[in-house]
Amino acid sequence: MVYSFFSDMVVLLHFIYVIFAVAGGMLLIWWPKVIWIHVPSAIWAALISFAGWICPLTYLENWLRIKSGGVGYSTGFIIQYIEPVLYPAGLTYFHQVILGLIVVVLNLIIYTTMFKRRPKRKMT
Repeated sequence: MVYSFFSDMVVLLHFIYVIFAVAGGMLLIWWPKVIWIHVPSAIWAALISFAGWICPLTYLENWLRIKSGGVGYSTGFIIQYIEPVLYPAGLTYFHQVILGLIVVVLNLIIYTTMFKRRPKRKMT
């Protein structure tokens, strides 16, 4: 029972991480220091997508599911949870690369916009 709860919490954490990696740059509007957390998170998410790796949170979730008497899965988080929503026919490596590019491009747009809007300090 406890393992099942924690595996569900890992899924929730994983989902929040994916959302943060993709769109967390928008938090710069309210909290500029988030850049120090967001940039590495977005780079990691893109790297996982480009390399076709499986996120370590997936391994943790599988371990917790197996410990709770359930069944783990052999694919990554995106394939297991996001694919059914986005790609009914199946997620390929090409799709993963596209998702990685979306992370990179969206965040470049966000960061470029945010830094252009920032007032320049006068040197005195």
